[in-house]
Amino acid sequence: MGESSGKADNLKKLIELNDELENYFSNTIIPQLFVDADMILRKFTPAAMTHFKLSDSDVGRHINDVSNNIRFPTIIENIHEVIDSKEALEKEIQTTDKLWYQMNILPYIIKKESRTNGVIITFIDINDRIQNLRSYEKLNRNYEVVIHALYHDIKGPISNIESLVSILEEKDSDEAETIEVLQMIKLSISKLRETVDDLVDIGEKGTDFTKAPERVNFENVIEDAVLSLKDKITETNARITSEISVSEINFSRKNVRSIIYNLLSNAIKYKAPDRRPEILIKTEQLANAILLTVSDNGLGIEADKKEAVFHRYTRLRDEVEGSGIGLFIVKNMVEDMGGEIQVDSVVGQGSTFKVYFKG
Repeated sequence: MGESSGKADNLKKLIELNDELENYFSNTIIPQLFVDADMILRKFTPAAMTHFKLSDSDVGRHINDVSNNIRFPTIIENIHEVIDSKEALEKEIQTTDKLWYQMNILPYIIKKESRTNGVIITFIDINDRIQNLRSYEKLNRNYEVVIHALYHDIKGPISNIESLVSILEEKDSDEAETIEVLQMIKLSISKLRETVDDLVDIGEKGTDFTKAPERVNFENVIEDAVLSLKDKITETNARITSEISVSEINFSRKNVRSIIYNLLSNAIKYKAPDRRPEILIKTEQLANAILLTVSDNGLGIEADKKEAVFHRYTRLRDEVEGSGIGLFIVKNMVEDMGGEIQVDSVVGQGSTFKVYFKG
């Protein structure tokens, strides 16, 4: 009689415990799954049903049959790991609805038998934290790029001004020539100020410098770049031509200018020693992008270095002046706006850089 009474009490406690577990799973707002030691999904909370698109028919199914909803390919291995080790596991995962969660897999241990009878998997929403972290990483990357761009893009105008000042210092310069040079210096300083203002306004506005797209005229930007590089163009006798089929683009003006300036500067810098630099700048409309190409007849790039040219501080020729950050800047600016940059090149014949501004 006593033994029967004891069994009845234990059964009652089990029923009460099960009811409590059912009540907990029904009312918690946290996505949770209960998977037994045979990898069978036994219970899940309403929040888990919503987030992982589960239904009542999923109860009793092998977790492998519903793991695609959770978008975490190693979840089976992780469950086995927790069951075997009896130690909790924590990982960050992304679900099929593109949201990020911290996944905690906790062992469900039957104390009397000292064995793990399954796991309880809890998902904590960390999407805002992940998105904020990515925003900060992008902001830091853009600050780094803008600092490089500030240093790199103002070197040309400063060098141009220095050359003009040297002309003024020549004693045999006549008055007309002096006035003309002074006007050129004034224009160069104006363009330099414009470049600096554009690049540093990120600090004043606290916004991403690659944002704020506007209607940008390619001819005007090319003219600015040519003026900034005037001394290098004169020194090398470079001939620059353009074929502009698409005149305008909706993009960040400062970035378009920096992209064209860097590509044009490189085309002059890496000229072939035995011929005059010939540089062609083109724009054309593609099905889903505006294509800007800058082609030259310079030294060219070896096949195994075509990717490396876009890395920071990469210099293809030790004898060529430069810091090796120009194409790194260009790549970051293009990709941050969803575009792409490619290069085709033949050693000894020249290179063509293709910038795809996605529409």
